[in-house]
Order: sequence, then structure tokens, then C-alpha cells
Amino acid sequence: MNTVPGVVQAIDNALARGEEVVLATVVKVENSAYRRPGARMLVCADGQHAGTVSGGCLESEIVRKAWWLTSGGAPVVCRYDTGAGAEAQWAFGLGCNGAINILLEHVDKHSPQLHWLRQVAELRRPAACAVVIARTGIGSVDVGQRLFITADGTQVGELSDRNLQIRVFADLAQALTTGSSRQYAYFVDGGEVEFFLEVIVPPPQLVIFGAGLDAVPLAQMAHDLGWHVTVADGRSHFARADRFPMADQVIVADLDDALPDCGVTRQSVVVLMTHSYEQDQRLLEQLLEVQPRYIGQLGPRSRTERMLDEIGARSKARTLIDAGVLHYPVGLDIGADNPQEVALAILAEIKAAISGRDGGMLLRRSGAIHSPMTMETTA
Repeated sequence: MNTVPGVVQAIDNALARGEEVVLATVVKVENSAYRRPGARMLVCADGQHAGTVSGGCLESEIVRKAWWLTSGGAPVVCRYDTGAGAEAQWAFGLGCNGAINILLEHVDKHSPQLHWLRQVAELRRPAACAVVIARTGIGSVDVGQRLFITADGTQVGELSDRNLQIRVFADLAQALTTGSSRQYAYFVDGGEVEFFLEVIVPPPQLVIFGAGLDAVPLAQMAHDLGWHVTVADGRSHFARADRFPMADQVIVADLDDALPDCGVTRQSVVVLMTHSYEQDQRLLEQLLEVQPRYIGQLGPRSRTERMLDEIGARSKARTLIDAGVLHYPVGLDIGADNPQEVALAILAEIKAAISGRDGGMLLRRSGAIHSPMTMETTA
């Protein structure tokens, strides 16, 4: 449930059952940890829970204590550590040599954080939130207070300190523009306020052109990852909802107008696997104009290059290859030999591409697996 739609659905389901809910969110990580800031876990009053905030080390402890720690109704931030530091509230064998700061807060249908997450899930547009995670020597803000900003620049929320509010909104807008979450410490009236500025993006929107047998595991695995999945094909006997029950949309596509019909935008990721040379070529020509964030073409390299030559797009294709947009043959080189393995190779490449990674082995990666999120300070 750690995708935004999954979090929203889990909360809605719990509230519909009349359950009270505590939301646990990772807001700060020191050194290494299995999950990064922004990971969420839902805890109901009866002990039911969903999601993860660690590799399994902390979840049972949070289930036991989340309601006790928030019994006063106010949000709290707890710090879990390996025990090496004297400041640790609780010591655990996290296995990652790091400390995790987790915000615990009650959520109901009127909670601003639920409204914010719902906007991202339903509109499938990015947004950003600044939440207070610590304060010292200042009483004008409280842990858990939030400011929000949407993709169109709409600002929601307020702080009692107007100057601080202006500064945080400016930094929040910058974070949304760059697409990177960050942490800030602001010095105010002789005190200090720490914020977690979180940028939330909706799950990838995958559009699969081609509804053959090999599209089924690709759609299923993408669904299991929490991605929004559209399957489109010009053949009505292939593009059927009963063949793709895991897909959000199954469309019988008019090849001359397929992209708008399938909602393809510059933020989409697209895989061409119709197994029809003519269909792939017509769709590829349209995609090169729209330029979604990822285009993957199934089939041999020579087949795609022949298509590009025939539509006079070899130069444009080279530009998009260099930009990390166009990929052919699609997928990572993992020795895939059946539809399930091919689907794994394709999804792994898409994830690497949209994350700015090359898809290589972690064994050969220099430095940390995750880029550290340092605390920035501003007077």
C-alpha cells in the first residue's frame, strides 16, 4: 500500500469500517535505512495494519505503541536507532546501521494530509507538503503542522508565523519544481524549526500497446507495483477486460487517434508490443511527437531502425535515446526467455530510467544505494 493510491484506499477502507487510524510516516533517516523518508504505514485501533516503514524491524513495535504514543491526540515524532547513540528513544537491530524518525498522527476523513494524498491519487499530478517534525525554543508552531502546494501553484495551509510561512512555501515550491524531497531547519526568534518537505508523485502511468499473451504478465506485474495500467489494442478480441482484470483501463484503440484516447502525456511510460510492424510503426511515429518520459519498443534493433528510417525519424530518435526516453530493444539484459522474464526486464528498465539510474548491479555501484537527504539550514 506504499503507493499513494494504496495508502488512500487503505485509509478509506478503515474509515468505512468505522476504524480509528494512526498514520506512521518516515520523515527523517540518519545514515542507512531500508525505507526512505515518505514511507508510510497504517495502524488501526484493533492492531490491523498495512504498509511498511522498515524492513520488518519496527512494524510490530509501532503497532504496539502507536496508539499509546498518540493517546493525547497530538502528533509525535519517534526516533528509532540501533542503540549506538545516547539519544535513541528505542534501540533495535535495524540491520542498516541507521536511525529512523517516524511521525505518528491520527487521521480521519477531514485530515488535511488525507485530502492532499487523495488529490495526488485521483488527479495523478504531483504535489508537495511541508510538515513540522521538530522545534526547539519556539512555541509558534507544533509538530505535525502542514503546508501544501499543488502542481498548479495553489498554496494551502498557514502558520502563525507569517514570515516563516512565506519562507517555507518558497522552498516547497522549489522542491516541487526539482521533484526532490528535502529537509530544512529554519532559525526563528532564537529557536529552530525542522520541516520535512516531501514531494509526492503519482505512480507511473504505463500504457501498453498490444494485448497479446506477453502483455498479460507485464500488466500484472505493473499492477502489483501499484502502477496505473492501460492496455490498448486495435483488435477487439484481444483488448478485453476479462483478459486484463488487473488493468485500470482496457481500450480498443483507433491507431490514428490512440494516444489521446489512452491518455498518453509527456509523463506516461509506454511500451509498444503489438507484434504488428505496421501498428508499431504508426504508434511509434506518434509517440516521437508527444515524447512521453519513456518509450520502449519490443523486437530486434534492426526492426525498429527500419521503422525509423521509413518515417524519417532516425535523427529525432537519436536525440531521444541520448535523453533516456527511447529504448529499443526494450528491457534490461537479464537473459529473459519467456513472457514473465521479459516483463521483469521491461519493468526493471522503466524503473531505472525514470529514477535516473543505469540499471547496473548494486555490487558495482560506488557510494551509497540512496542519495543522502541532508538537513539544510536557513536563517
